[in-house]
Amino acid sequence: MKRYLTMIAALVAALLVLTACGGDTEDTTTTEAMDETTTTEAMEESNTIADIVAGNEDFSTLLAAVQAADLVDDLSDPDATLTVFAPTNDAFAAAIEALDTTPEDLLASPDLATILLYHVLGEVVTSGDIADAGVEEIEVTTLEGSVLIVLVGDDGTVGFSGSEAVVTTPDIEADNGVIHVIDGVLLPPSSDV
Repeated sequence: MKRYLTMIAALVAALLVLTACGGDTEDTTTTEAMDETTTTEAMEESNTIADIVAGNEDFSTLLAAVQAADLVDDLSDPDATLTVFAPTNDAFAAAIEALDTTPEDLLASPDLATILLYHVLGEVVTSGDIADAGVEEIEVTTLEGSVLIVLVGDDGTVGFSGSEAVVTTPDIEADNGVIHVIDGVLLPPSSDV
């Protein structure tokens, strides 16, 4: 009988150990699942203006210019509210040709940051805002400091005073503003390029 009681005690002890181990495994699994969820949430992709520019092949020249002018952090700021008139690679190629310069010279230009900031507003302005204004032109102040006159054509085309550039794709939403794709590079009045 003693032997029988000893076996039962050993069996109960084994069950307690297995239960305890099983509980630890569940806790570990639960903890691991919670850690994965937290990591996944932390790794959610941001969708800032800088992210959109970096993720679009048609903005590779703009990305190189933004990096050369050390403006990536400004376009990555999740607390910013910006509007960017974003020239495409073709727009930069045409500007480089018209200015009789090279891509390397443009990226090394002391006016590069000035030129880029002339494409940026410190507020969100959507195509709806422009249409709702019901006017043919709107004056906006760029982060470069100059006034940019946005023109609205009879056909709804949005362009800019003193430039042949037009908006080709409006209202690409970002976490920190909006991008309007344009087919030309805008040159500020203060630029020596």
